[in-house]
Amino acid sequence: MDRTVAIITPAYRAEDTILTTVRSVLDQTHTDWQLWLVADDGADYEAFLARAGIVDPRIRHLSSGGIGRGASVTRNVALDQITAPYCAILDADDRLKPQKLQLALQGLESHAVVTTALDVMTDSFEHLRFVGQGTDHVLTPGQHKFVSLSMDSMVVWDRRRADGRYDPTMSNMTDLELLLQLYRTAPTSLHLGTPLHDYIKRSTSMSNGKNVAAGMIASKSEILRRLNAGHYGLPQQDVDGLAAFLTVSLEAEALYGDALEAHPGLLFEDHLEPMLQRKI
Repeated sequence: MDRTVAIITPAYRAEDTILTTVRSVLDQTHTDWQLWLVADDGADYEAFLARAGIVDPRIRHLSSGGIGRGASVTRNVALDQITAPYCAILDADDRLKPQKLQLALQGLESHAVVTTALDVMTDSFEHLRFVGQGTDHVLTPGQHKFVSLSMDSMVVWDRRRADGRYDPTMSNMTDLELLLQLYRTAPTSLHLGTPLHDYIKRSTSMSNGKNVAAGMIASKSEILRRLNAGHYGLPQQDVDGLAAFLTVSLEAEALYGDALEAHPGLLFEDHLEPMLQRKI
């Protein structure tokens, strides 16, 4: 039985972080994986890794076909070529905990989509907070974002039961948009409450920067429009649940600038979470 997991990592000017990211894959307790490292900057990451002593036939090196084409296009280059039954996403500055693939595959025995809690960290790997930590849950699409309230790049899925591609027309929220595509054929997902994915929150990251509200608002508004138009074919109760989350999240976006000014360094997640709890 093929239990290969294809891990897709887009790389753009990633020399400062990629070694740590790749080593987290090499340290996986589940060893049947392929790492699809797709350069979007013209860099020769195969040579770069080799100079650091990392040479592994499981690492596949590709190019996006240009420079700065964007993470969505770059990920789709790999998605159009992989043949492995399972797929996972790993950004070039994030890390997997050693048991991430092993535990996700166990979950995929009963579910087509698995998400995990996140360990949100600074770029020096100092812990900031957890997202989605707790007990394991079977979630409907309408429930998912109230548990995993930000960043969905920790998803692992069975491509034979759920499949999708990234939307390069969206500037933000592309991981959530992909997840909604997967939910078209997967009525529920399994969320593992153990933090198994290190998400690096940079000062310039899109969900924490000062000058990205317009892009976030536009993308959230577009996903909300698609939901209400029946674009994803979800049951109405799931549309209602996701719409409720996005409505609160849009309200949080509108208030975030002032909140950040009053509390410098405030994480958007810490700003959003109390608003969601009031909604519940």
